[in-house]
Amino acid sequence: MNSDQNPAIRQAIVLGPGGGRSYPMGRLDAIFKADGAESANRYSISEWWLEPRTRGPGAHRHDEDDVFYVLEGTMSFLLADRWIDADRGTLVLVPGGTVHDFENRSDVRAGVLNVSVPGGFEPEMPAIAQWFRERPANESEI
Repeated sequence: MNSDQNPAIRQAIVLGPGGGRSYPMGRLDAIFKADGAESANRYSISEWWLEPRTRGPGAHRHDEDDVFYVLEGTMSFLLADRWIDADRGTLVLVPGGTVHDFENRSDVRAGVLNVSVPGGFEPEMPAIAQWFRERPANESEI
């Protein structure tokens, strides 16, 4: 049976560099690679890129686990009550319910791959992107 006969069968996804749904937010950008129907809401995969000396989303918590893998540069992460610096190639697992944040305290652009489990996060992105775009630029700078 092929996917035309059974819509529950998902198709493979192949995205080249920069591919996905982009959410520009001033000094940071998110690119969602797979979420919603693409992952059957099981997970969400996105890239987050921060310009030098840029704050992230602010300290927050949610029920979903967050996994971050540093793609480029050095990203600083708040984990509960302490900050750690994570260089390229570092994996950070944040269990659901843990207060966390990330920011780029360095002088070069930095990026992370983010996997959230379970998925369903992307519907929030238009409002989140709008909030960041409306923020004064100096509030995003470290």
